[in-house]
Amino acid sequence: MKVTARIKSKNGRMVRIYLDGRYAFSIPTSVYMANHLYEKDELTEEEASHIRQTVLVQSARERAVGILMARDRSRHEVKVRLKKMGFDGDIAEKVVEDLKTIGYIDDSRFVLKYASDRVRSKALSKKALRYELEQKGIDRDLIVDVLKEFEQDEEEIAFRAAKKKFGKYDLCDKSVREKALRFLMHRGFPYEMSSAVIRRLQDRMAD
Repeated sequence: MKVTARIKSKNGRMVRIYLDGRYAFSIPTSVYMANHLYEKDELTEEEASHIRQTVLVQSARERAVGILMARDRSRHEVKVRLKKMGFDGDIAEKVVEDLKTIGYIDDSRFVLKYASDRVRSKALSKKALRYELEQKGIDRDLIVDVLKEFEQDEEEIAFRAAKKKFGKYDLCDKSVREKALRFLMHRGFPYEMSSAVIRRLQDRMAD
């Protein structure tokens, strides 16, 4: 098969290879150079297959492991990052499945860690957590199942958040109470619970 075009990405990090006038694959520039593809005017079917199934998969896997070393990510996030780097969708899919098989990617673990971190740092409700996790491509049923194991006292979390944000303000002021109520509801806490928390905080501050 004849190499009919080599097109570098705008950032220069990937090269799109065309064989016999048809798109074949995208390869990182460093890997393209290391494999001396710039010297080749033709590729056999075996060579092209080796590049797709071995060279590109290995390269994408190395990038994915680097992504995961920085912080834990969901399967969807890793796949999206690989595609943004320029890897084809089938390569990204194979890599995330391989890493899932050996435990590098585990969406259940990710959900528990993410929920724990967000509750500690932002005092979010389970409703807000579900929304954020769905935005990260986590399956909705998996989110529900895993969060069942995630024990949390919603009212205590809401109280902690309200105290931190409004503990120095006069909650006898109607505008402050309304702002506090909107704050809690924006974090996913229901109206009745939010109202009860504000009354509780108001009573605590009056003591």
